[in-house]
Amino acid sequence: MDNHPPLLQVDIVDVGRLIFSGRCQHVTAPAAGGEVCILPRHAALLTHLRPGTVRVHTASGDDHFYFVSGGFMEVRHSAVSILADAALRSSEIDRTQAQAARDEAEQALRQSHALEDRDLARLNLARALAQLQVLQHAEIHRLKRDRR
Repeated sequence: MDNHPPLLQVDIVDVGRLIFSGRCQHVTAPAAGGEVCILPRHAALLTHLRPGTVRVHTASGDDHFYFVSGGFMEVRHSAVSILADAALRSSEIDRTQAQAARDEAEQALRQSHALEDRDLARLNLARALAQLQVLQHAEIHRLKRDRR
């Protein structure tokens, strides 16, 4: 009898590179209808992703956090494929740039009257906030791990 829990094969790619590939216990992603958690043997799923955090809980029990700017996620046969418009590892996010992008988007929302400009500012704000959230999750996880 196999005492090992079933695992997912998770692949995260953006247009230019492989961001992550490995066996995982579960993955959480920002689907269009809200955050979804995918476990092994999940039903087939194809969903649009909004800007946000992808959390991967690896087979070894570690958590990794990634920013995605949007894209698609497909789940089939305990395999998860995330094709992001753009993706960053938490270590690749520049906090100063993300904060500046957030501030710029907030200012554009306050000052802009054109719907197109406001929509772009909302999208830029969502992306900047998602990057800052990835950093926050990674820092909290790192602190918890260091306390052990």
